[in-house]
Amino acid sequence: MSSFSLAVPESWWEFDVRPEGREATIRTLVDERVRDMPELAPYRADVSAMLRKMAKDAHDSGALYLGCMAENFDGIPLSATLTVSVLGAKNKQGVALSTDPRAIADSLRTITPRREGDAWRKVTTVEIPEVGLGARTYGVEDVPVSQGDSRTLRMVLTQTYVPVPGTTDQLVLVSGASPVLDLAEAFHDIFDAVTSTFRFI
Repeated sequence: MSSFSLAVPESWWEFDVRPEGREATIRTLVDERVRDMPELAPYRADVSAMLRKMAKDAHDSGALYLGCMAENFDGIPLSATLTVSVLGAKNKQGVALSTDPRAIADSLRTITPRREGDAWRKVTTVEIPEVGLGARTYGVEDVPVSQGDSRTLRMVLTQTYVPVPGTTDQLVLVSGASPVLDLAEAFHDIFDAVTSTFRFI
């Protein structure tokens, strides 16, 4: 796959998720941010630890890119991540699957909440400028804490599947997630806006 570009809000953090580049990048970023916003100084260790965990989780899941938001809003910690991964379009048996966004959308399951506070998911297709059609799920879902762990965390989740041009077996997955369930609608809007800046270059 050729490279890609993506634009996240200015206050977000973007850095190398690979273990060899991660530590130095996080340290430099946190130093710069504390210089610009001295009120962050008391939270330096917390922010560094949160970024480290986000980077490790992103790398472990196979992500090539991570942009994340970590801020305190009136004493309420707000966090969100946006990752970009490349997926092979094959099922567990190794059979090639369609990379057509309409076929992908047809294969994804909606989740209907039975009562207030239940997990939910909607499935649709979206047009990304200069890229074309993508399949999308968005909702509030229970996601595994980590691979091999049966525990789940309830997250605001927007996932967009984009076929890689010139291939029939690769998809890019742009995935936005946040644990701040009260702001689900706002985060879906943010993830949609960021995903709409995705370009192959």
